[in-house]
Amino acid sequence: MRVKNRIITVQDIDISVSRENRDDYICITDIAGAKGENSRAADIIRNWLRNRSTLEYLATWEQIYNSDFKVFESEHFKRQAGLLTFTPSVSEWVEQTNAIGLYVKRGKYGGTYAHKDIAFEFASAISPVFKLYLIKEFQRLKEEEQSREKIEWNAELTSKKVSFF
Repeated sequence: MRVKNRIITVQDIDISVSRENRDDYICITDIAGAKGENSRAADIIRNWLRNRSTLEYLATWEQIYNSDFKVFESEHFKRQAGLLTFTPSVSEWVEQTNAIGLYVKRGKYGGTYAHKDIAFEFASAISPVFKLYLIKEFQRLKEEEQSREKIEWNAELTSKKVSFF
């Protein structure tokens, strides 16, 4: 049995983890909450996305993992990086570049989700200390899931052996 969304708690902040196409995506809208209550998560994410280093990281990640990524279109974003008038959204990045590392989810568990590699990079921009706790908690979640799957697999194997006798 696969659970679609899980919640991990990092420094008293609940963070959703979603499973999409056999990869884990972490809600960076939730991570942005670590920045402080006075800032809007959407603004924090936009400011992070307008940074040239962020765009270079995202474009490189996409080129490694996404054969349908539109490199030429990503250059348009990089050229505008840092300009005061440049306020990209995740939706624009995804639509114009065919990116798969980020997506926006509406409704329950809504927010901006990032592939775990990208989410850890985003967490670095929030706080290096927070990033370390996030990685630790994420690893704990994965170990727990592996243990549960192993128990389920052993139970299934045992029930099949019993039915043969």
